[in-house]
Amino acid sequence: MKNSEIIKGLEDMMNKYRIIFSPTGGTEKVSKSTTKNWGHVEDIDLTIVDKDYHDISLTENDIAVIAVPSYAGLAPQVALDRLAEINAHHCKCVIVAVYGNRAYEDTLVQMEDYAHMAGFDVIGAISAIAEHSIFHQFATGRPDENDCHQLEEFGNKILEKVIHKIDTKPNIPGNRPYKKAGGGTIPQANTLCTKCGLCAIKCPTGAISKENPQVTDKDKCISCMRCVAVCPSQARKLDQEKMAVIENAIKKVCSIKKGCELFL
Repeated sequence: MKNSEIIKGLEDMMNKYRIIFSPTGGTEKVSKSTTKNWGHVEDIDLTIVDKDYHDISLTENDIAVIAVPSYAGLAPQVALDRLAEINAHHCKCVIVAVYGNRAYEDTLVQMEDYAHMAGFDVIGAISAIAEHSIFHQFATGRPDENDCHQLEEFGNKILEKVIHKIDTKPNIPGNRPYKKAGGGTIPQANTLCTKCGLCAIKCPTGAISKENPQVTDKDKCISCMRCVAVCPSQARKLDQEKMAVIENAIKKVCSIKKGCELFL
């Protein structure tokens, strides 16, 4: 279908949404590429700590892209919990797992289950690549131009499925029960920290103390790297010795270029 035909076919739908958890921007870029030809799309940000997601109510005439990053093969639990609070009322959705070129493992089936809890009808799924949020030498610059073009085509195919009312269920990869979550790596503030508090304001889990931004609650931190990305003084760092061990362990699998996938 041509883009004009897609837009015309969307006129019967009330609203279009991007529901995203994107601490460092890669997941947001993927979701925007996927919805490039969708016309006006409203964003729902799942990284906001004090937002009541129960207040969000969708309808069966709506369509949404739900996009979250995959951390060690799983979706961030905080993102799933906030997603489950939305009143979807059979809103159609496509779930998107964004990973740093290692593996997304059980992320999509997790997302599928929590989307169903919220009342979404899952009509498709996407796995997509973005630059690794810790080891930037893996998937550097992705999603790149080719990825974005492919994701745009995925978005078109999803809309064609909706417009033509194709009632097929996607075969979404992953395991139930899900893999067990492992421990994360917690960025720490060093002597460059000016206590400006930006990291505490932006932290999607409220793990960083607003009174003393040099203090991080290890039980709340999900190693999303937003604090590292937003710090104007580059004062938040990971343990370099520990990072060297992890990098060596994942180097082989992360060095094999992977592509985006569509499941309809």
